[in-house]
Amino acid sequence: MDHFPDFMKNPLNAISAQSQSKGIEGYVYDGVDGSQIAFWECPAAGVSAEHVHDFDEYFIVIQGLYILIINSERIPISAGQERHIPGGLPHAGEWIAGTRTLHAFGGFRARRKEQ
Repeated sequence: MDHFPDFMKNPLNAISAQSQSKGIEGYVYDGVDGSQIAFWECPAAGVSAEHVHDFDEYFIVIQGLYILIINSERIPISAGQERHIPGGLPHAGEWIAGTRTLHAFGGFRARRKEQ
């Protein structure tokens, strides 16, 4: 598979451009505890500027390659590999075209597009 199934991409769950890096397509689902699950498809290579969350983040690369950057260390994460980022830890990232990832956030991370 090169894309997430259509049933997962309900427009009501589409992430706003302000809550994600330029050029990627993301969708978010909310937990009753304030946590979120989000997934992204990256049709082109891109970069996420350094940022920090007040909550933990877990992600797994489904397809492609994501390079996690922590304290200038570049950590390549390939399909099938996962990573936990503790809350409060500054991090950035880069990805190649065709990368797909699934993320769990211990708090509110992504806003939906206005309908």
